[in-house]
Amino acid sequence: MRIGRAKPEDYGRVRDFYYELIDAMAGARFNPGWERDVYPTREFLRSSIEKGELFVGEEEGKILASMVVNHDYNEGYRKASWPVNALDDQVYVIHALGVHPEFFGRGIAKAMVREVIRMAGENGMRALRLDVLEGNLPAEKSYTAVGFRYVDTVRMFYEDTGWTNYKLYEYSIH
Repeated sequence: MRIGRAKPEDYGRVRDFYYELIDAMAGARFNPGWERDVYPTREFLRSSIEKGELFVGEEEGKILASMVVNHDYNEGYRKASWPVNALDDQVYVIHALGVHPEFFGRGIAKAMVREVIRMAGENGMRALRLDVLEGNLPAEKSYTAVGFRYVDTVRMFYEDTGWTNYKLYEYSIH
């Protein structure tokens, strides 16, 4: 699998990837809570691609996974006592990491996260952070398997889920 930044001409493929993922996960036991055009929104995807923050994992021209990596986070992150003391521009935050259900169980999410860990080290980041909808056990398992540590559970508002509990995780870059 090749992991790289999406280009502006990839927008339609990226949008369709998320649509397929959302549709496939609609009845799943461990649903991330995403909705078409609510999260991730078309504007979020478009602007993330334009800023060079959206990454895709591809194989033979097919998008297997996608994620956004930047310094932005929900206000709820401020409630946590993060183990790594770092400024916002010293932390990468992973958003909307999704793997197409057709490719579950192949270690693709872990490979995507390992790529972010590599980039973070190269770019002098001190930590990686993310949140997981409470109860999304497969996501929690993937993140802890690559070294993320649970920090706290906080109630946060997102357009797609409303006020809901999210588990916060952090990975320390040494």
